[in-house]
Amino acid sequence: MPITVTEKFESRDSTTGSDASVELLYNVWGTDDDLAAKAALEAQAPATYDGLVRKSCSVEPVGPELWEGTARYQRPENNRSVPETGDSVFSFDTGGGTQHITQSLATVAKYAPAGKTAPDFKGAVGVTHDNVEGVDITLPVYNWAETHYLADAAVTGDYKGTLFSLTGKVNNDTFKGFDAGECLFLGASGSKRGDDDWEIAFRFAASPNKTNLTIGDITGIDKKGWEYLWVRYADAEDGAAKAIVKRPVAVYVEKVYEYGDLSGLGIGT
Repeated sequence: MPITVTEKFESRDSTTGSDASVELLYNVWGTDDDLAAKAALEAQAPATYDGLVRKSCSVEPVGPELWEGTARYQRPENNRSVPETGDSVFSFDTGGGTQHITQSLATVAKYAPAGKTAPDFKGAVGVTHDNVEGVDITLPVYNWAETHYLADAAVTGDYKGTLFSLTGKVNNDTFKGFDAGECLFLGASGSKRGDDDWEIAFRFAASPNKTNLTIGDITGIDKKGWEYLWVRYADAEDGAAKAIVKRPVAVYVEKVYEYGDLSGLGIGT
């Protein structure tokens, strides 16, 4: 007697979404051999169903030469967790960076003994007899990473050279929503996935541009995000306190990073 496999009426119990699955139920009859029943079920149940892949087939005895068969289907693994060529993954943190400063934004209070006047240092921090010691603070720095999956043909020797040459460069034009001078490219690391594509992680940091700053009695200072600002101090007389004090007499804004065209990274602007 040939083995017969027919789908049951209550078949196709399914779940949708990221963990999509479905079960197809069958009656298998015509044999008492479980291996033969399972082989017949595997031959009858489709390899894929509604975009899902068959993961297993099982049979359970019901009566003489009668089995209940179950074929289970799930989303393919490469659709569940492995990004495809052209996909992107993003992460970020706002932990900030540390910088040593010698000038405060404002002196909110100063105190002296009764009958005395505290010297006015015009915002200089940690002033000693012959130095301005300053303090380490946390600055607003936005750090983020982008992982892109690029086709093998795009990751040439010239492209790798471009990544190398742009590392440590600041954007010379608007990039990823940041004005020129605000975004620093920290570098990239990559690995090849089989023969098809590359997984490359790009790391960036952003610091805001500043305009119209005031330091002591010096006004109208402009500074781009990754430029370095420092202050020169000199002795001055504070008539009210009857003391010689350190005060800012000049402000310098230094270019310490080269500028580059970050659109050359090939991940959009």
